[in-house]
Amino acid sequence: MKWPPFSYLRARSLDEVWRAQAEYGPGAQLVAGGQTLLATLAFRLSEPRILVDITRVPDLAGVTLGDGALRIGALTRHAELGRDVLVARHAPLLAQAVPLIAHPAIRNRGTIGGSLAYADPAAELPACIVALDATLVLCSPRGQRRVPARDFFTGLFETALQPDELIAAVEVPCATPATRVAIDEVARRSGDYAMAGLAACLALGADGVVASPRLVCFGVGTGPVSAVRAAAALAGRPLTQESIAAAAAALDADLDPPADLHGPPEMKLHLVRILLRRILTRFLPAQENAA
Repeated sequence: MKWPPFSYLRARSLDEVWRAQAEYGPGAQLVAGGQTLLATLAFRLSEPRILVDITRVPDLAGVTLGDGALRIGALTRHAELGRDVLVARHAPLLAQAVPLIAHPAIRNRGTIGGSLAYADPAAELPACIVALDATLVLCSPRGQRRVPARDFFTGLFETALQPDELIAAVEVPCATPATRVAIDEVARRSGDYAMAGLAACLALGADGVVASPRLVCFGVGTGPVSAVRAAAALAGRPLTQESIAAAAAALDADLDPPADLHGPPEMKLHLVRILLRRILTRFLPAQENAA
C-alpha cells in the first residue's frame, strides 16, 4: 500500500516540536528512527497530518555521565549504544542487548527512545531498563517529569507517556564492581523477535551473597514482566545451584504467558526457566560452576 499524504517538519528545537503539536494536535506524529512508523504508514495504520522529525533536536541527543548515573539521550541509536565506551563501562547490560536487536540495518536507524515509547513486549531494551532500575525523563510544554522504568510500561504497547510528552532521556544508575548483568533470549532465527527472553541485574558480594536482584522477562506478557518471586528466592542467599533452582521454581508464580504463534504458555515458561539457569550460572564461582 502507499503512504497517506502528510506534511513534514524537521524540528531544530523542542519549542518547534511543541508548536507543531499545538497546531496539529493528534495529527502531529513524531519520527526519529522510524522503524515502526514506516510500516504503520504503509498499512494505513497511521495517518498523520504532519511528520515531525526530531533527529536534529540537540536536547534529545548524547550520552553523558554525572551524579552516579548515565544519561542516555532518547535519540541514541541502537548501534551507538553498542559501541559507546560509557555505556559499556557503566551500563553494560545495554551494550550486551544490542546484538540481539533485529538486524544491523535496524540497529543503525532505531533509537532507544523509539523502542521504549513503542513498548513492544518482545523488545529487549524495555526489559533492560526495568532490570537496571532506570528512570525515564519525559518532557512536554509543561516541563520535565521523571518516571521509574518499572512504572512506565502500563500495558500492551501502552506507556505512561501523555499525548503531548516525549522521551528526552534515560537515566541509568552506574554499575559497581559488585554488579552482575546479563541478557539472553530464544528466537527462531537471528534477528527475529524473541519467543522468550530474560534480562538480569544483581549485586554479588565478596561472600557470594546476592543483593538487589532484578529479573525481567520479555516476550511472555504484555510488556516487561518482573519475576519478583524468583528474585526473592535469590535475595540474601549465596548464589549456588540450589538457590538458582529455587528461583527457577518460583517462576511458576511470576509468569502467566499467553499462547501465541510461537507456542503454548507451558513452552514459554520452560524457555524462561532455561534462560534463568543459563544466565545465573554465569555468575557462579568457578568451583561451584564446575560442580
